[in-house]
Amino acid sequence: MSIYTTNGDKGTTNLVRTKNVSKSDDRIQLVGTIDELTSHLGLIKTMMDKAEDIHFLEDIQKNLNTIVSGVADPFNREFRTEDDQTGQLEDEIDRLDGLFSCPKEENILPGSSRLSAELDIARAVARRAERDLAAVSVKFGADNGAKKYMNRLSDYLYIMARYTETTEQPVQNQEESRPSGGKEAEPVAAVQTPATSEAVIQEVLKRMGIQGRITLDSAKRLIDKIEQEAARRGKKAVIAVCGPDGNPIAVHVMDGAFLVSFDVATKKAYTAVAVKMSTKELSILAQPGGTFYGVDKMDGGRIVIFGGGVPLKVGDTIIGGLGISGGTGEEDHSLAEYALSVLNEVL
Repeated sequence: MSIYTTNGDKGTTNLVRTKNVSKSDDRIQLVGTIDELTSHLGLIKTMMDKAEDIHFLEDIQKNLNTIVSGVADPFNREFRTEDDQTGQLEDEIDRLDGLFSCPKEENILPGSSRLSAELDIARAVARRAERDLAAVSVKFGADNGAKKYMNRLSDYLYIMARYTETTEQPVQNQEESRPSGGKEAEPVAAVQTPATSEAVIQEVLKRMGIQGRITLDSAKRLIDKIEQEAARRGKKAVIAVCGPDGNPIAVHVMDGAFLVSFDVATKKAYTAVAVKMSTKELSILAQPGGTFYGVDKMDGGRIVIFGGGVPLKVGDTIIGGLGISGGTGEEDHSLAEYALSVLNEVL
């Protein structure tokens, strides 16, 4: 079967209930813009590491396909966009907004990192798609749920871009800027050395009363945030926090969690401080032929190689370990990454 049909050679195409529609028609423009947006989201997925974020973007792509189907067949109620789909975007916007202080849009210059720049491009295309949808609505009518969804989608992409800027490395200039006279510019300020940074961190820890280890109160606050996020994701987990010596500080069991998860979570926390890396990283190094192959047979079985354990750090100082057990290794690790993103809030 040939990829080309020649049916559109005269500048027309078909919708489900309308034949020979000009390709300049507002509905066709909208379909093309959404196709462009979906392709940008596909590129963004290839740049993301977290499975949860990728799945969320895939759900958005599926919802966009539904909107396109509704444009082509507006009387088919199967292609309506429901409020709960918009609600999922709102929940994610609220979650991200709670993780950092989002700057105002007028103060943003896109391009501080590759991923955030791609998200900003997708945001701009999403807004164009929203405008195209408004034009279609005026002439032909449009699903109100789709209009709400497209409005919220650009908000989500905006805040996701800003959040990414807080976690991604900024784009660095390839050359140092020079003054007009051609001479090397003098450095404006000295760069803080790692040794100085660590000294400052240790002083901050001392003033906070942490003394190089996470406190029980901080562990409780961290566990509380993780539990709320786990409940939002529909997960029932055991959450364990240990000190830098590997001894448990607090263990919390959510209602309905597996009995075995208690032992696994405490071992994940212990492992994270024992090997000074996440158990997800360790699981890769513990494969046959890897640097840590067989490590899970050592230390009386206290070492585990399932995702979900991470060291808790302030600067380069390990102040404790966190272990989460209740889902797959990827799901537990994703919750642990969330915990790291809110760690400074609870200390």
